[in-house]
Amino acid sequence: MRKGTLKKALALALTGAVLVGAFAGCGAKKDSGDKKETKKIVIGASPSPHADILKVAKKELKKEGYELEIKEYSDYVQPNTALESGDLDANYFQHKPYLDDFNKQKKTHLVSAGTIHYEPFGIFPGKTKTLKALKNGATVAVPNDTTNEARALLLLQDQGLIKLKDGAGLTATKKDIVENKKDLAIKEIEAAQIPRSLKDVDIAVVNGNYALEAGLKVNKDALATEDADSIGAKTYGNVVAVKKGNEKTDATKALIKALKSDTVKKYINDKYDGAVVPLF
Repeated sequence: MRKGTLKKALALALTGAVLVGAFAGCGAKKDSGDKKETKKIVIGASPSPHADILKVAKKELKKEGYELEIKEYSDYVQPNTALESGDLDANYFQHKPYLDDFNKQKKTHLVSAGTIHYEPFGIFPGKTKTLKALKNGATVAVPNDTTNEARALLLLQDQGLIKLKDGAGLTATKKDIVENKKDLAIKEIEAAQIPRSLKDVDIAVVNGNYALEAGLKVNKDALATEDADSIGAKTYGNVVAVKKGNEKTDATKALIKALKSDTVKKYINDKYDGAVVPLF
C-alpha cells in the first residue's frame, strides 16, 4: 500500500471510530433518559366502576412520577391470565374469594395488594314496592351462584324475612333456610339477568355492579342494602391484585396510595351515590 493511501485509510478509520463513539454516546443518554421517564404501570380492569375509578387515580399517580395504562376487559378470566403471564402489572376487578378460587383452579400465583371498595347488594322492588307489603308466597329473586346467593340470603335474613341455619354463612343456599314465615318463594336466577326480571318477581336481590349497569340507584331505589360492617361487605371488597412477590414494590405502593387518596374517595362517593362504597 502506498504511503498516501495508508494515511487516507487511517484517517477514515479514525473518523469512523469517532462517529461510532458519538452515536454510542447519544444512545446511552437516550436510554438513560428513557429509564427516568418510563415508570409505567399497566393495569387490567372491568369498564365500570373499576376503569372509571382508575382514570381518577391516574392523575394522582402522575404526581408520583408514574404513568398508568388501563386495559379494559369484559370478562373475569383474561385479566387474571394476563397478570399471571406478565402482560399486566396489576388488575382491579375482583374480590378476594374469587381471586383465591381462581388461583386454586388455574394454578396461578396472584395475591391481593389492597382492598379498595365494595359494591353493596340491594333489595329492589318488583311487583311489590315495600318490604312490609310482601304477601305470603311472594316471589324473591336471588343470584343462582353460591357466592352471590349466600350474600343475598344473608341480606334477606338481616331484614327479618328469613332465617338461615347456624353456620351457613357465606356458603348458604336456599336449602339452608330454617325459617320462612311468609313462605317466600326463592327464585334462583343468573345474577346478570336479575335486573331484567324485576317485573316478574315481587322483590329481587341485585349485585351492586349489575344494579349500576341497569341504572338502579342504590340510595334511592333499594328497599335495603348491605351494611359496610356486614360479613358480605368485609369479605367481598374489590381488591387490586398483583403477582406474588410484587405486593411491596414501589409501583404497587404508589398505585394503592393513589387509589386510596381523598380525591378517589370523593369521586366514588359523588359519582356512585352508594352503589360503590370505599373501604378506606
